[in-house]
Amino acid sequence: MKFHISEPLKKDSPVPLYYQVERALIKWISQNLKPGDLLPSEKELCEAFQVSRIVVRQALGNLVNRGLIQRQRGIGTIVIQPKINEHLVSKLTGFYSDMKSQGLNPKTKLLSSEIIRADDFLAYYLNLLAGEKVMRVHRLRYVNDDPILTVTTYIPCKICPKLLEKDLENRSLYEILEQEYKIRLIWGERVIEAVAADLQDAKLLNVEKGSPLFFLRSITYTENNIPVEYYEAKHRADRTRFITRLFKTTYPDSEEINNVFNSELRLTRFFNKDFESTT
Repeated sequence: MKFHISEPLKKDSPVPLYYQVERALIKWISQNLKPGDLLPSEKELCEAFQVSRIVVRQALGNLVNRGLIQRQRGIGTIVIQPKINEHLVSKLTGFYSDMKSQGLNPKTKLLSSEIIRADDFLAYYLNLLAGEKVMRVHRLRYVNDDPILTVTTYIPCKICPKLLEKDLENRSLYEILEQEYKIRLIWGERVIEAVAADLQDAKLLNVEKGSPLFFLRSITYTENNIPVEYYEAKHRADRTRFITRLFKTTYPDSEEINNVFNSELRLTRFFNKDFESTT
């Protein structure tokens, strides 16, 4: 199918061109392609959007990271099948508490913190309006002085004002949310995938480029299934093991647990390519 864009890019807009291309491609893929179909070449996309190859490559790279497309040598870029979902149940705790409970010494280095405006994806994950203020916190986590993971956390400003003024290196984020902001964290939804380390990952985590990493996306909810946190984390696969507990039982007396299992799963819907509800 010949590719065409429904409306030209807004080159005078503050929205980056690569992001506009990414959104246009998501819409076109959802309406016109199926798994296994081939995307136009980079050259064709450059001509269609009237942008540089750098812009097109960044947009395609983001779609690869989102699990929507895959580059295959000698073939091109194709739409891929949705991944199989495994529903896991485990105790909702933070990194700091997890490591301390094992007798390990966790440390955190704050790489950056800022207030940004929620794009369409963040707005969907956190149940916000696009453009609302969100705190972005980027951290590097160590265990016994070894870099283990990077994590970028997004929290709505209206829920935790002045959070960026807190000690985010030496205190647990979940502890701050629960003790200082009286936010009761109830449950979380996580998507776990395998990715290869890029140059930035390799530098921060002290691994070779291309090394395997676990890539986690997570939404944490409070009462009434209100999302309060979204994060993306990359864990070194050579140093990380995920363990979960599974139960073959029901809890008829626990309304809270039943509500969790009956709740809308935002990440699951998105990565099942339910584009109509996310675009």
